[in-house]
Amino acid sequence: MSLKLTARETAVFGMLGAVMYASKAAMEALPNIHPLGMLITAITIVYREKALYPIYIYILLNGLFTGFPLWWTPYLYVWLVLWGMVMLLPRELPKMRQAMVYMLVCAAHGLLFGILYAPAQALLFGLNWRAMVSWIVAGLPFDLIHGVSNFCLGVLIMPIVSAIRLAQRSFR
Repeated sequence: MSLKLTARETAVFGMLGAVMYASKAAMEALPNIHPLGMLITAITIVYREKALYPIYIYILLNGLFTGFPLWWTPYLYVWLVLWGMVMLLPRELPKMRQAMVYMLVCAAHGLLFGILYAPAQALLFGLNWRAMVSWIVAGLPFDLIHGVSNFCLGVLIMPIVSAIRLAQRSFR
């Protein structure tokens, strides 16, 4: 697949990145509860490699609106891990298993978020191994919330995939 974009894809990916940012901003009052994992999983299922465009548009928008603080830096790779997890799954999962597999992948990413984030925290703030592990342990309740909420929101992955595919067909 070519990573070259059509004008329509450029517009769609810009909108998807903006929707991801807006959805995260709308949920900021609830710690670690947001539809990002669900949206990234859905767009990766549909757009495969090209899903990187809206993911990094979201990351860029996040930086632009928050002033590129140090906590933003791990976003450059943390969301890439979820994309990679979905990309490693077989493209044609049995219909009866699709929803559960994608929900579990989403949940796993939420549960692992603090561990994935920790190396950057350690480098950016000069944490040694012990301090980094303490940071991970202190964040476990938030990672648990993140994982459970990703699992629950994951129920929307396949309906969103279906809606995106339906929209694509109507524009051909």
